[in-house]
Amino acid sequence: MASTPLKRPYLDHYPDASGYYGPFGGNHYPPSLRPHLDALTEAYNSLRHDPNFISTLHEVRKTLQGRPTPLHYLANTSAQVKGAQIYAKREDLNHTGAHKINHCVGFALLALHIHKSKLIAETGAGQHGVALATAAAYFGLECEVHMGAIDVQKQASNVGRMRLLGAKVVAAGAKEDRADGAGNLKDASDSAFQAYTAQAETSLYAIGSAIGPHPFPWLVREFQATVGVEAREQFLDMSGGVLPDHVVACVAGGSNALGMFTAFVDDEDVTLHAVEPLGTSSNAGQHAATLSFGRPGTLHGAQSIVIQNEDDSPAPVRSIASGLVYPGVGPEIAHLHHAGRIKVATITDDEVINTFFRMAKQEGIIVALESAHALAYAIKLAKERPSTEKILVNLSGRGDKDVDYVLEKYGDRLGR
Repeated sequence: MASTPLKRPYLDHYPDASGYYGPFGGNHYPPSLRPHLDALTEAYNSLRHDPNFISTLHEVRKTLQGRPTPLHYLANTSAQVKGAQIYAKREDLNHTGAHKINHCVGFALLALHIHKSKLIAETGAGQHGVALATAAAYFGLECEVHMGAIDVQKQASNVGRMRLLGAKVVAAGAKEDRADGAGNLKDASDSAFQAYTAQAETSLYAIGSAIGPHPFPWLVREFQATVGVEAREQFLDMSGGVLPDHVVACVAGGSNALGMFTAFVDDEDVTLHAVEPLGTSSNAGQHAATLSFGRPGTLHGAQSIVIQNEDDSPAPVRSIASGLVYPGVGPEIAHLHHAGRIKVATITDDEVINTFFRMAKQEGIIVALESAHALAYAIKLAKERPSTEKILVNLSGRGDKDVDYVLEKYGDRLGR
């Protein structure tokens, strides 16, 4: 598949009217759902310029979420690395602990405007589920969250938070802890889609990342763009008007990455880095590095890059980070990679755990295992680059949800 240069200004051209980002995207849901998705597209197109909608969204982000989140210079880590300077956009300081609430609030507002009474979604690590349950409670909506059975056990604290907030939590997939990734994010997505199909008249599918058919990837990018807009302005203020040399984010579906990348996508001097989970090895079934090992295919209603078996079915994947256990990427991430706009890197589980402990002891920040992928790579990159360069990394979530699991499995590293 030959790559083509990106059209600029980027945000004015992607997606196209059919929901495509270059060769990726589109709407491959069953025809029975097409009217609902078309209505959602039409509704957002009218609301995105509506002063009342925009004003309400901004007010909720300020008073409920706690935006803007700060930009934080990682002084201790930068001094120890003695290379490029590392800055973190602290999305972990959002209410509910991650960037996910940015689009959950947006979806809840959309649901009210199109007269839907319920939000349905999938979740991996549980951060999206907690954020959606929070938004639903705030706006008086029902909430149903589908979560892989393994993740229900692994992320018990987030399951409890969702239920406390009034959400119904549905366990999906296998219950046993299997290495092939069963009972994780893909199973949750399949289960949520089936539930939405049965309840589309009264419910809105508040998808958890920039995946799925049009308009979902576009909506998630639109609501997450606040991350990059803030980070760009904050960085320019801190640096005296100079942009970062590198912008780094972990990638599975792509919500946190697109939230950051789109603010810099037209800046050719800024290198964008997408960091994937290499798990325990590059062997099949031991990682979830889709851009590195996948090929074109269709998953959850969109054409994208997918890790596949020989029969084109989604292949088993794994990662220590529940939110990254997905055999595909969002179509826009696939497009940016195909066009050569983003560089792809991989980080192993072992590197993630080392970074988890390092950030806690060295910076006083307990980071999500998902975010630790991005930070681990940012540290590696900083060692290779001169001290005159600056790296901006999206610290997309806090690691409170991961503490019990990490201490149980890797507590012997505490003394290192």
